[in-house]
Amino acid sequence: MKSITDAKSPDRDWLRTYYYLRFSVSVIWAALAFTVAKAMAPLAAVMLVAYPAWDALVNYIDASRSGGLARNKSQMLNFVVSVVTAVAIAATLPHGMHAVLQIFGAWAVLSGLFQLLTGVRRWKSYGAQWAMILSGAQSGLAGAYMLSKAVGTAPVSIADIAPYAAFGAFYFLISAVSLTISDARRRSKAVAI
Repeated sequence: MKSITDAKSPDRDWLRTYYYLRFSVSVIWAALAFTVAKAMAPLAAVMLVAYPAWDALVNYIDASRSGGLARNKSQMLNFVVSVVTAVAIAATLPHGMHAVLQIFGAWAVLSGLFQLLTGVRRWKSYGAQWAMILSGAQSGLAGAYMLSKAVGTAPVSIADIAPYAAFGAFYFLISAVSLTISDARRRSKAVAI
């Protein structure tokens, strides 16, 4: 297993880029969900299917850059669960937002667990994974909250999912910045030697 000091730079560069990309997409998704999509049901429907589909795609790409899905079991499971979730949400949209929120909540719990496991696995190779571990745990809590809200009678909308995406964006940004700082420190130590 690679240590933090011998992890190849392209791997670390990819991971940093991956986290910045995930941050950017999550920020845009949350901003649209808090604003325009609340009043535009067709846009909200597309966004609700797109979010887990995007998660599946980026987990697949990230796993491919790190040895493939077979070597990265937590990302493989996250990929499968995210694909199933996107399809289930598309099929459930006609049944209303409470049903969609139930599926989204269950997905948040599962994908959070898989993200936590991925962060733990990457800790030895890359360091700077504490935010991904916290994000995975927070995702599980957010999913439980969504599930409890979904069984209630109060109206729900895409805006009830937006905080989940916003917190995810925050954790991806923290992870990207942490890797950026740790890489800068490694480079400055290498130059000093």
